[in-house]
Parts: sequence; structure tokens; C-alpha cells
Amino acid sequence: MPTAVLIDDEAPARADLRTKLSEHPDVVIGGEAATVRSARELLRTAMYTLVFLDVQLIGGDAFDLVADVRTQARIIFVTGYNDYALRAFEVNALDYLLKPIVPARLAEALQRLPVSAAESETGAALSSALRIDDRIYLRAGQTARFAAVSDISVITASDNYSEVTLSDGGRLFVRKSLKDWENTLPAAPFMRVHRTGIVNLTRVVRWERDRDEHTYLYLEGLVRPVAASRERWAELRTRLEQQARPL
Repeated sequence: MPTAVLIDDEAPARADLRTKLSEHPDVVIGGEAATVRSARELLRTAMYTLVFLDVQLIGGDAFDLVADVRTQARIIFVTGYNDYALRAFEVNALDYLLKPIVPARLAEALQRLPVSAAESETGAALSSALRIDDRIYLRAGQTARFAAVSDISVITASDNYSEVTLSDGGRLFVRKSLKDWENTLPAAPFMRVHRTGIVNLTRVVRWERDRDEHTYLYLEGLVRPVAASRERWAELRTRLEQQARPL
């Protein structure tokens, strides 16, 4: 039985969410908060498995609080704005809901909750795979930005971290493994071309192979090529040939 906390600076919005959650008797409400300060205290002291988190709050925004959410808890963002395709954030987000909350969308979001502790730990039940037309929230330390998924050029691995290179040259070092990225990014046009790298194949402008059969991918806006492994060459070549961009 999930225990939820409601964090929203608008009392009517919290009341509306409480009413709609009453249609889901398996969800227990374990607390509420209206400001960043009170929310941080609630997140640190309450017992919960689910957080309904308004994007804009008194004293800051939702992303100031992400680090305070318990590791195994899921977040459903709530927002009154549709400026971004907010379907999936680069945080431990289960879903997002637009205000006014539509009961059917709330039910859909709740259905994504893990049904077992094992799924909660691994995120196996988290059906928040990205689409190519989504925007994603990338946070690296004190630096954060929204970016279109289609603008991701290359992701390179470094242990449990990864460096995301965007089409405008921006680079962010985020806490997410390459395996997690592989499970989240759309299978087309992204491909893991090496054990340490994922490439957006639509950004490839040309490729070269040397006498030792090493493959180097040259991407739009990047000075240095990205190396691809021999084992992935057959699939890579097929997929490159399927791209609309001529090689």
C-alpha cells in the first residue's frame, strides 16, 4: 500500500488531489507541505513511498527537493504549465500530471508504481521510457537545464556517472549509468556503439574505417569522432544506412 506525501503551495490544489486520491483507497496520504522549507523537513522525517511534487513552490522549485526524496520513493511531478514535454524528468520520476489533474491520468500514473520491493529497488516497473520528442531535465551538481532528447548527441560512461554531450556543445556530467540510459532512451535513433558510449545516429554526418577495422563516427557539432567497437559494426552499418541523412 503506497503512502504519499503532497507538496504544493496551493491549498486548493492539494485539496483537489486529496479528493481524487480518495478514489484510490490503496493510497494513504502521509503528509502535506506548501513551501520548500516545510517540504524538505517532511521528506526527511516522514515515511512514504510516493511524492506528488508541484514544480513551482514558495521558496524555490521541485528540483531543489529531489535530493531530499527517499531513495526508494517515486515522484509524480504536478505542474500547471505545459511549456515543456514533461513526460519524463532526469530524476527518479514516475510520471507527471498537468493541472487540473484528470482522474484518468492520475490512475494511469498510479498504475506505474512498483508492485514489489524488488521492482522498487531496480526500477523495473518504471515505465517512463523517453520519446524522441520529449524534453529531459539534466542536473549535474549546481548546473541544470532542460534539453530535447533529440538534441542528445553522445553519452559516454564513467562508472555510475555519464557525460551527456548536446548538439549545441553543452556537456553535463550526471549520475546515471550507461545501462540506465540504454533502458530509457528510445531505441531509434540511439545505439550503444561501444561499451562506454551511446550515440544519436541522426547526428552522424560521416564515418570512417581504418585498416584495422576500427570505426570512427563523426557527429554534427563535435570536433572529435566517437569510436565504435568491431562487434557492433554490422548492426551499426545497417542502422546508419537506414538513416535519412546521407553518409
